[in-house]
Amino acid sequence: MPTPPEPAALYPDIAEAGSLAAALRTVAAGALDDVPLTSPAADPLSGAHVESVLPHRRAMSITAWARERRWSVAAGEPLLGLALVEGATDDLAQVARAARAWHDGEPAEGVQAAAPFARPTGRSELTDPDPARLVDSEWRYLRTEAARLAYPWREPYRALVEAAYAEPALRALYPFTSHWALRFSAATRPHLDVVGPNLGLDSDGGYAVALLMTERGRTFGTACEAVAEAVRLLPDGTGAVRYGASPPGTAGKPVDTVEEG
Repeated sequence: MPTPPEPAALYPDIAEAGSLAAALRTVAAGALDDVPLTSPAADPLSGAHVESVLPHRRAMSITAWARERRWSVAAGEPLLGLALVEGATDDLAQVARAARAWHDGEPAEGVQAAAPFARPTGRSELTDPDPARLVDSEWRYLRTEAARLAYPWREPYRALVEAAYAEPALRALYPFTSHWALRFSAATRPHLDVVGPNLGLDSDGGYAVALLMTERGRTFGTACEAVAEAVRLLPDGTGAVRYGASPPGTAGKPVDTVEEG
């Protein structure tokens, strides 16, 4: 793989300003002068963080791409740090507008109104560990993500997510993905308690249901058939989803190794 260009070569204007934070202030023409905006001292050309007036909000992270002139933004929800707003653009002025809106406490839709590239993920901005609301928030995220995918398998994947959401037994569980397989948990993040099978797309164009990620499992022609099989394989007595707090004696230690996406 070719070595990426030096940041100063790809971003000469940022290098001249001294940091991405300084360049954002320049392009904003005064609109960011009162905004807490910093770049890391170790790599000032490649990143910046924008604080918010809302004390519960996490900072918006702005990252410069290494191989082309482009910036990504991600602004996390306060409870788990999962993205509420994300996107990428080659227009630094739009990045500055997104930063201003996030700082001012605009909701995700308001950030997008200010900077259309910064799209809401569908997640809710929750401050309390309410398991039911976290479940609903994550389903909204998965459905939003499925509707936006650009992959050739977008439509069958979206059909799978929608069929799973339409099934009350699965909709009551906390959903997540691992290697694009749809999975379920009896506890929310940060510490999942995985239950039931994996639902995914089969290489032959159908749908696969397996109890283990390493198994091929059974295949079905429609998403609804696959979902029905997944429900049949759910264990009895799962109960209401709980908040995935650290078990006693494991505070600060990850107890699941689930890989999202």
